[in-house]
Amino acid sequence: MDAKRVLFITTEITPYLPETEISTIGRYLPQGIQDKGKEIRTFVPKFGNINERRNQLHEVIRLSGMNLIINDTDHPLIIKVASIQSARMQIYFIDNEDFFQRRNMLVDDDGTEFEDNDERSIFYVRGVMETVKKLRWVPDLIHCHGWMTALAPLYIKKHYKGDPCFKNSKVVYSIYNDDFRIPFRESFFKKLKIEGVTNNDIKGIKENPDFETVSKLAIDFSDGVIQGSESINSNLISYIEGKDHLPFLSYQSPEIYVDKYNDFYDSILTK
Repeated sequence: MDAKRVLFITTEITPYLPETEISTIGRYLPQGIQDKGKEIRTFVPKFGNINERRNQLHEVIRLSGMNLIINDTDHPLIIKVASIQSARMQIYFIDNEDFFQRRNMLVDDDGTEFEDNDERSIFYVRGVMETVKKLRWVPDLIHCHGWMTALAPLYIKKHYKGDPCFKNSKVVYSIYNDDFRIPFRESFFKKLKIEGVTNNDIKGIKENPDFETVSKLAIDFSDGVIQGSESINSNLISYIEGKDHLPFLSYQSPEIYVDKYNDFYDSILTK
């Protein structure tokens, strides 16, 4: 039997970015799942504070060169890669001069969230999907980490539902205590629209596209949800528990989460 393929879409990964809960899981979960016998691919935004020379990033010309249109503006998609030799892992980075060249990740020097974080999220998620298509690597399961990946379940289930790369893929979404404080702009609803995505699909975020409603959008289109942080938004816990047939894995400690996540994947893949 061929090994199952798991695609990881994360917001952070160490050692390229400082150690946080998400970046640590982004680093060690894929390695652990690979050690369990599954094939993996991992994607992360190429934030401006990632040192390309020290981490030996290089552009993959054959994957770069596409333009993604967001809010009627063309944004070039640049793909870079680097390797974590000790783990036999290759990391793919989504880059763009407009969105990911600034030195801070999600907030400015004063701690204020970037106004265009909504567009950065759209670009990142769509960039991953288009790159995976170019790689012709068909994932059996896609695991998304953090709010910046929250649009992936929607796009996979609606825009890419007929694409050979994604039509049979299961989607798992991990929720962390990484809440953003400032709701996305009113134009977010319009920017989200793409072939296959209807007004009804995204009606929940039209009035107030805040962390909670964006997270609920991810939950609605996922095949399973994981509580990534020990403490997360209580309204989201209630929302998940209200979905009777949605598999949910509660918080797992660092000592056991690889085994528990792997079992969770297997249970979803066999449904």
